[in-house]
Amino acid sequence: MEQNGESTSKIVRIGNGLLGGKGMGVALLEKIIQKHPDINQYGGAMVCIPKTVVLCTDIFDEFMDSNKLYDIALREIPDKEILNHFITARLPDRIITYFLSLFDTIASPIAVRSSSMLEDSLRNPFAGIYSTYMIPHSDDRYEMLRMLTQAVKAVYASVFFKGAKAYMTATKQQVGGEKMAVVLQEVVGKQYGTHFYPTFSGVLRSINYYPIGEEKVEDGVAELALGLGKYIVDEGVTLRVCPYAPTQVLQTSEVEMALRDTQTRFYALDLTNTMDSQYFNSLLDEQTDVDDGFNLVKLKVKDAYPYGALKYIASTFDPQDQIIRDGVYDNGRKIISFCGVLKHDVFPLPQLLQMVEKYGETEMGLPVEMELACNLNDDGTGTLYLLQIRPIIDITNNGDKIDTSNVRDEDCLIKSNHSLGNGVICDVKDIVYVKEGNDCTAANNSRIAEELEWINNRMLKENKGYILIGPGRWGSSDPWLGVPVKWPNISAARLIVEETLNNYNVEPSQGTHFFHNITSLGVGYFNVCTRNGDEILRMDILNNAKSITETQFVRHVSFINTLSIIINGKTQKGFVLFVKK
Repeated sequence: MEQNGESTSKIVRIGNGLLGGKGMGVALLEKIIQKHPDINQYGGAMVCIPKTVVLCTDIFDEFMDSNKLYDIALREIPDKEILNHFITARLPDRIITYFLSLFDTIASPIAVRSSSMLEDSLRNPFAGIYSTYMIPHSDDRYEMLRMLTQAVKAVYASVFFKGAKAYMTATKQQVGGEKMAVVLQEVVGKQYGTHFYPTFSGVLRSINYYPIGEEKVEDGVAELALGLGKYIVDEGVTLRVCPYAPTQVLQTSEVEMALRDTQTRFYALDLTNTMDSQYFNSLLDEQTDVDDGFNLVKLKVKDAYPYGALKYIASTFDPQDQIIRDGVYDNGRKIISFCGVLKHDVFPLPQLLQMVEKYGETEMGLPVEMELACNLNDDGTGTLYLLQIRPIIDITNNGDKIDTSNVRDEDCLIKSNHSLGNGVICDVKDIVYVKEGNDCTAANNSRIAEELEWINNRMLKENKGYILIGPGRWGSSDPWLGVPVKWPNISAARLIVEETLNNYNVEPSQGTHFFHNITSLGVGYFNVCTRNGDEILRMDILNNAKSITETQFVRHVSFINTLSIIINGKTQKGFVLFVKK
């Protein structure tokens, strides 16, 4: 087992191959911390990476070849059948000793994360495509060993699942050409009863595509949430904050908004749910999905209150006076406001975010997205862990070259003042949209996702792109916030439009794996709210257009002439222009 860097390094590598995207990201984060000691200038506030072990890509090659798995893996068979073959295969004997020694240094749950060569790369980052498992800590070393080996093999199997293959096809990668490393990382958090989670997790971006008030694009933006970061990745309701304006949080600026638009649930690791053989057997049942979050549980915010986990990150709503008070009190709903770390300087989070985004962008030479987690102690001290860094392919850097000054409203099929992307797309004739009507309510969003996947698969076969339009947040795991699609379900879309309706009053999506993939692939994104009078979505034209396919909830129409999609990344204005007959 070879250690990477100095003896104080928290990264250890097993094998002689490559580290993969996530592994290289963690190594870069450690380099940034070592190179910039001022990050740790604040007393009682430590910044570091979690203890990390990387199984290099040569271990994956050896596993695949010794078990003769490529023949099975490359077939068009159900994910569960692929998983079964991988779970029953044998890992190289030499790494078992390394796993047992790992348990001597990590006394917490372990995250088993994919780290492929394509994942978090510059051109086609496979963010969120492969599996991640979290295994609880056990005093029984051999129980830990059994869970860890099964999780590693399951991550290897996810390379060949249907979603990953569809993504590789969409990005013109060779299926079977992927090389997978695996990152084993201590899970940041503390034990609270039978659950384990950090005080908060976050995603930090060095570019703010949706600046509010005096915020600037280059100031960056963070999304913060109580508990495990899966809540952020799955498009849960987070607290959006600019590190340079930490006291100007829109979501907590009004009582009604704070009660409506702040976090009410969070993810924790269920320490009582272990990865036994019965679990993996259940994955092979036709009625069971391949679920890498099987031992994560979604709790209510109030469940964290008895353990003191909300001490510095929550405020309390006083129903009698109808005000929100900073701090945690016995009576009243708890609002995840991060008031202690954003307003009262209990922990220097804004300053730390400013530094790490600046140094991350400098070291990578590109705008970056970073994942982080933090444990706060009762006395206000704490440790901020940097978990991952990846590049943001900023396709807005030529936005000033896109002239939209002469675009007229009467020529617009769609007009948005909150767009993401840059450039002109002129090869799209098709639009797929969620129909408006009594049947198309949030209760049916899971059905809508299935219908969209069916249409998307047909568009892929026909090698056609399309504009996708729907209400709420695309990709949300909560069907009440939007249609819960994953990227492979809509991978042929060239422009994605989120429409804000009366019953979908949610902020535009950003900073997640889903939207990282969208921006990296050059897919345009619009948020449209026609209530403000300055944005346009001509549903009358769509409803009168010739239908190619129509399901219960979704309609696919096509125009004779191509549609012109124009996005100015500098002004954030976007247009879809149609040719009148």
